[in-house]
Amino acid sequence: MAEILSALRSLMASHSPPLHALIVPSEDYHQSEYVSDRDKRREFVSGFTGSAGLALITKDEARLWTDGRYFLQAMQQLSDQWQLMRIGEDPSVDSWISDNLPREAAIGVDPWCVSVDTAQRWERAFAKNQQKLIQTSSNLVDEVWKNQPPAETNPVIVHPLEFAGRSVAEKLKDLREKLAIERARGIIITALDEVAWLYNIRGSDVSYCPVVHAFAIVTLNSAFLYVDKRKVSSKVSSSIQENGIEVREYGAVSSDVALLASNQLDKDTGLSSGRNDVCETGTCEAEENNNDLIWVDPASCCYALFSKLDAKKMLLQQSPLALAKALKVVDAFPIWLNLTIENPVELDGLRNAHIRDGAAVVQYLVWLDKQACNDAISLSNAQMQEIYGASGYFLEGKGASKKRSRETMKLTEVTASDKLEGFRATKEHFRGLSFPTISSVGPNAAVIHYSPQPETCAELDPDSIYLFDSGAQYLDGTTDITRTVHFGKPSEHEKACYTSVLKGHIALGNARFPNGTNGHALDILARIPLWRYGLDYRHGTGHGIGSYLNVHEDGNFGIRLENVLVIKEVDTEFNFGDKGYLSFEHITWAPYQIKLIDLSLLTPEEIEWLNTYHSKCREILAPSMDKNELDWLKKATEPVSA
Repeated sequence: MAEILSALRSLMASHSPPLHALIVPSEDYHQSEYVSDRDKRREFVSGFTGSAGLALITKDEARLWTDGRYFLQAMQQLSDQWQLMRIGEDPSVDSWISDNLPREAAIGVDPWCVSVDTAQRWERAFAKNQQKLIQTSSNLVDEVWKNQPPAETNPVIVHPLEFAGRSVAEKLKDLREKLAIERARGIIITALDEVAWLYNIRGSDVSYCPVVHAFAIVTLNSAFLYVDKRKVSSKVSSSIQENGIEVREYGAVSSDVALLASNQLDKDTGLSSGRNDVCETGTCEAEENNNDLIWVDPASCCYALFSKLDAKKMLLQQSPLALAKALKVVDAFPIWLNLTIENPVELDGLRNAHIRDGAAVVQYLVWLDKQACNDAISLSNAQMQEIYGASGYFLEGKGASKKRSRETMKLTEVTASDKLEGFRATKEHFRGLSFPTISSVGPNAAVIHYSPQPETCAELDPDSIYLFDSGAQYLDGTTDITRTVHFGKPSEHEKACYTSVLKGHIALGNARFPNGTNGHALDILARIPLWRYGLDYRHGTGHGIGSYLNVHEDGNFGIRLENVLVIKEVDTEFNFGDKGYLSFEHITWAPYQIKLIDLSLLTPEEIEWLNTYHSKCREILAPSMDKNELDWLKKATEPVSA
């Protein structure tokens, strides 16, 4: 790390103008949360591997900002040359720069790796001391990264209509109607999942996320896809062009945005008739000369492309594709809630994917608890009882610390998670994991985004909490589920914590709320049972989840329960304000561990909810179980009472 920092500081000093500081964001050119190996620049300079964070390098200091999900991980991974800055507790990066760097300081950043929103916020903060944000002409990290991985050249794949649910023509038609309504003549689409969703394409340029490194520009007359053409076969190219989309080289987006700004893009390409009959209503024809704005999403568009546009002729607003893409399901608890179901094919696909995924999770729990014969990782009699003398999933008792034979491999966080992936791989339409499995024992379960490594991971311990947060990519949907279990005798404190998390889980899942309610207004429902004990968690309560696209506590242990929920309309006796009311539908199916629940803390209504959910688990998953698995599932979902 010392050599990397020294090399960067040398480049900073020789830059014109000389840089007092260099900001290294986590994001790629598309402001992605998860990036390819080539784009892990912040990880390269700092050694911190979390998905969120920002590095700042000055002449004398190196600081890393990250959020509460990663405090523990960052403390473990950062060398003594780096200082951790806790978002929400320490000053923000722009405040720190404004207060600690000299007046008129120059702060460099690669404009391709920072969003419009973020860059403008920094500029406002820096202006207080006449400091300036400098757009570097090249990425300085790339210049010192001698073994930087090459750019991905994986093939573009057409996502079949049977899974996409809506054709490209339909999506373009809707998008152009939104452009006309907003008096815009074009839109720049930079988010990878939005490009993939709009054009019904998928790829594998980013691990766990089936996306393609690509930009898109759509005008009232034309549509463009900017991608490395080596990734596009003649068959795929023909399919894309049939929808009136011109395929252009990835790097051409920069010059084409400049042409778009001067209203020369359609003329330059000769595709003025490329509308492909997507505006049947004639909406797009109305006063086309008055539609002179370029739509840019300031949260996802990079500052480099924004800088090529006329600031007076921009519509800075969330991409219309963000909501259109989300109109199906939100995971574990919503970020926005004014949604209606628009794509039943995607929604049905998600339900089906979660049934198959739930079956894999139950098979995994059975394997952990009982016998694993002839498995892929060659564990002989690999079961919690036989290897560790554990009392098991159902019974309470201290582990007997049974001594393993030398011939028996130990059961670790990694070998266990590999087995879970193996169960998922047998399911129809499986295409890989949706994120690295968080398989964590005891204290590791307190690291929110813990990533076990074969060389350092923990062995399963029957006397400790085991948490696994995992998901898969299926052609018809993306899954994300978390369960927490104990194979020995859980303490009363562990039971109280688990039950509090479950109570919040139930309270939010049972919520009824008026249309238009913001997710933050419901977040409190999940936290109230924890607050009674003075407990909380340092992250949001939920996040969106894609349709074969993207997904996304300190101390001795961590507890997490995560289901995917669909928002649906609900009938209520009254309808105050004529808003209409909404509720949730669970589509994740896997049992909660009764042994970890203090039933005396549950209300009769909560016990009824638990029994009803478990009854549905039995009914929905039974067709996917063999006799032994079904017997285990029946026992795991037996009705309970206080």
